[in-house]
Amino acid sequence: MSGRNGGKGGRRPVKDNLLHVLIDKIVSGEIAEGSTLPNEAELKDHYGVSRTTLRESMQHLVAQGMVRSRTRAGTIVLPRAQWNYLDPIVLDAAMRHPKDKLFYKSLVDARLVLEPAAAAAAAENATTKQIMVIAEAFEDMVAAHSLYTDAWSDADLEFHTAIIDASGNWVFRQFATAIGAALLASFRITNRASQSHERALDIHRAVLEAIRMRDPDGARKAMEVLVNGARRELAEALSLGKGDMPILPTRS
Repeated sequence: MSGRNGGKGGRRPVKDNLLHVLIDKIVSGEIAEGSTLPNEAELKDHYGVSRTTLRESMQHLVAQGMVRSRTRAGTIVLPRAQWNYLDPIVLDAAMRHPKDKLFYKSLVDARLVLEPAAAAAAAENATTKQIMVIAEAFEDMVAAHSLYTDAWSDADLEFHTAIIDASGNWVFRQFATAIGAALLASFRITNRASQSHERALDIHRAVLEAIRMRDPDGARKAMEVLVNGARRELAEALSLGKGDMPILPTRS
């Protein structure tokens, strides 16, 4: 471990700063799974924090399934499978250190369950205003002109979240809010592997038109086509190593 407060002091409260540093080091693999953290006295001295601050940070790590503290055994870093990736700090670190292919596969699997149902519900429940929001997001995708720009990915996220919002299902909405950053990251990865701008627009247009026509079955099927395409593109991108590049900027 290097640097007091990870070189980030003064940008957030000390507790939050320490927590971000520790989570970043664990997610990046700098502190490996199965390893034992230095003891409390060593951590306090290294990061220049109080015992209260350190213990609050450790409590958060325990609550997110990242470490386990045992008397005499010390604090051990747990396997990734036990981490709560929906915690905003953990998720942020995962986006900047995208090492785990299963993370993205699990995300697209969840999308395939949720988004077709959300599209069908939107076709039934969306207000005129909500359909306009979906259409505006689609027009932003058209205006982006390229799959490889942040503007395209941002508009893509707006399109999907607008549909989820229009579903009227609060559980779907909470899910989209919780994983918004992960969705954006996955869009940026799959867009790198996508071969055709026009094809991508055609699939999104089919979803929009089914919702406009109040066709739940058509909206469900169109969204299934869209997400299954994302699944294939994700697999291709990861196989080519495109998922190994950081998706969000590194904190400075």
